[in-house]
Amino acid sequence: MRAMLAVIMASLWLILDGPTGTPAWAGKEKSDPPPQKIERQRRTLEKLKDEIRENKKHADETEKKRESALQTMQTLDEGLMALRQERHAINQKLKKKDRELEDISEQVVALRAHMSERKSSILARLRVQYMEGRLGYLKAILSADTSADFQRRVQYLSAVSKREYDVMEAYRGDMDRLEGIERRRASTRDEMLTFKQSTEKKLGEIQALKRDKHQLLASLIHEKESYERTVVELERSAARVDALVKEWEQRRRAAAIRPPSGGAGLHAFKGALQWPADGEVVSFFGRQKHPTFETYVQRKGIEIRTNEGSAIRAVMAGTVAYADWLKGYGLVLILDHANGFFSLYAHASKLLAKVGEQVQTGHVIGETGDTGLTGDSTLYFELREGADPVDPLIWLAKRR
Repeated sequence: MRAMLAVIMASLWLILDGPTGTPAWAGKEKSDPPPQKIERQRRTLEKLKDEIRENKKHADETEKKRESALQTMQTLDEGLMALRQERHAINQKLKKKDRELEDISEQVVALRAHMSERKSSILARLRVQYMEGRLGYLKAILSADTSADFQRRVQYLSAVSKREYDVMEAYRGDMDRLEGIERRRASTRDEMLTFKQSTEKKLGEIQALKRDKHQLLASLIHEKESYERTVVELERSAARVDALVKEWEQRRRAAAIRPPSGGAGLHAFKGALQWPADGEVVSFFGRQKHPTFETYVQRKGIEIRTNEGSAIRAVMAGTVAYADWLKGYGLVLILDHANGFFSLYAHASKLLAKVGEQVQTGHVIGETGDTGLTGDSTLYFELREGADPVDPLIWLAKRR
């Protein structure tokens, strides 16, 4: 707006000449005919409008560049997730082709062994025929003593001849099948090569998007204006979580839902809850100081550094109340434990439970990842008594 005002003022200065504010064309008004004066004013106003439009366009472009950092990050995360899913699908096809290739190779080995046996049989028979000469069959028939013996010899030699013919035909069939299998094997190898090239391409795209995200994270850490703007956006997302939790509490009260019988809520399990993921706690509950800007934020949960894709488990039985994206938090799942407590799991790479689904303690509800405001594979975990966050480390079982 300041830029636009500056342009307007400058344009007015061009129109108004002198400290008295007398129009520049005032001296000519008496001498110029009215139509010319009107045309001159019209051109001047059109020029002013063009300059205003140009500056408004520039202001809009500047505003777009200052798009929400968290929205940009979520867009990058969604792109990363889509690429990872595509790469996973390609890898599954690659594994399938690999199994096909193994089966084909086994078929080739078995067929070659079978052909080798037939070839040995054929060669043995050819050696016998060579030893007997061209008239071998005729000699066997003519050496018969009786008519019945002659008939038996003819039948026997006819059966031998048929068997030798069948062996030769089977061998030819084996050769044809072997050629077909070898063609299949070559085709499968080509398909595997294509899949490998595709997965390498996807991997390159994933790495490029991850670089973009790391650059964005670096700017949020080192540029105070970006950092402060992101903190404000993150507070909005946190406020949304607060509002959702309060809404669910009100629904429960309205429905007169009571905690399970025989339990004093989560207090009976204080210091004994199952951990939501394996890994090291790298960020703690409470007031935290930014290392560069000397500002403080109030953390409502803890962060656990994990191996990417490791299991996220429900710390207690409950109902999935939320399972979706949340700016800054990435993929988020919230459990309503129906005893006044809620648990929140964020930065997931995959969610394995849907809204309304009942889960038990230790049930795998997702996989860890790096979605949201994080550059590493971490799980952000909150535990809330009603809408109030509590320190999860007080409630989780002590690790040895």
